[in-house]
Amino acid sequence: MSRVLGIVAEYNPFHNGHAYHIKQSKQISNCRYTVCVMSGNFTQRGSCSLIDKWSKAKMAIENGVDLVIELPVLYATSSAENFAFGAVQILDSLKIVDDISFGAECSDIQILSEIADVLYREPKAFKSILAHELDKGVSFPKARENALLMYLNNTKRYLNILSAPNNILGIEYLKALKLLDSHLVPHVVERIEADYNSYGISGNIASSTAIRNIVKSGNFKVLPKILPESSYSVLMENIKFGHVVSDISSFEKEILYVLRKMSIDEIKNLPDVNEGLENILKKAANSCNSVIEFLNIVKSKRYTNTRIQRILLYSLLGITKKDMQISKKVNPYIRVLGMNKRGEFILSEALKANPKLQVITSVKKFEDNCSNKNLMQMLSKDIYATNVYTLGYEFESSANLDYTKKLVK
Repeated sequence: MSRVLGIVAEYNPFHNGHAYHIKQSKQISNCRYTVCVMSGNFTQRGSCSLIDKWSKAKMAIENGVDLVIELPVLYATSSAENFAFGAVQILDSLKIVDDISFGAECSDIQILSEIADVLYREPKAFKSILAHELDKGVSFPKARENALLMYLNNTKRYLNILSAPNNILGIEYLKALKLLDSHLVPHVVERIEADYNSYGISGNIASSTAIRNIVKSGNFKVLPKILPESSYSVLMENIKFGHVVSDISSFEKEILYVLRKMSIDEIKNLPDVNEGLENILKKAANSCNSVIEFLNIVKSKRYTNTRIQRILLYSLLGITKKDMQISKKVNPYIRVLGMNKRGEFILSEALKANPKLQVITSVKKFEDNCSNKNLMQMLSKDIYATNVYTLGYEFESSANLDYTKKLVK
């Protein structure tokens, strides 16, 4: 069959920059078909999706993606390392994906690959430098950045690479390819105009962060300029029915309630909680009334805002260290959210290439037939995440949508 392109995305929401990335990726890779592994209702930086995962899948299908597969929430809300590994593992398991493309601030894939190789091999000298940097009390991302710069010993070449969020994810995709000994050919498309966290608009391009803030402000008039027509239509329909969730603050009362209810040992059992952080989290939960106040109390040079926000999500979604360990030792299922006719063909070819694939097109049928306890636990977290997510709606906060929503076609 013709070449198949793999993409990992959050599409929160799908905008003109994403459309540019797909177009460029197809040209660079000479791929005819496109598969996207996409985050569901919660995101890697410890927040939530503006609109639900089926709406995002519809945006993707209507803008050049043929098959949308959900990245299970255990990966989607995890560190960059586990997020990337889970997504690449899913693409690799299909056995028919040839290329993977990601957007990054750095367009030189050789530089990203050199850094990924160090993280993959973990030379003793690098690990020693990293341990020394961590002893200084800085956050792990900063310690790793410092250690890599010292180990690679070429500040001019690598200085600004590790401070850019999409570069970091790109490096983790490349490392995951090495860990899996994957045949996928990587490509990078340089981000244009708007940075990841940019709040501005440049031409017809705005970052997802900027778009979410525009929606939150109610200034919808600018949206047709920065979104594909079909994305604009889907987003406005969700806004009309009160089905948008602006950020993690939508769940702040639920989060603080859960943390106040949890014991110190239960908080200690949340992923990313160590070194006595559970005591700081408990004290903050008992003394504040908002997520912003909570973050201001807990954040430090040791603990980044992103890490703390992810911990808040873990408490909200009931994700434990044991759950996260499950995500690191299973071959994840293929949860289909949407596909067109070409996507149906891709899926059928994937099943021929790998008959052992655990494919979910009906959650109920999968539950009735699956005997793998780890996969069932992983799926239960996805279902619960959707049930929690709809609590953020203004109207019609229905539960059990994973059982009732039809595939996007």
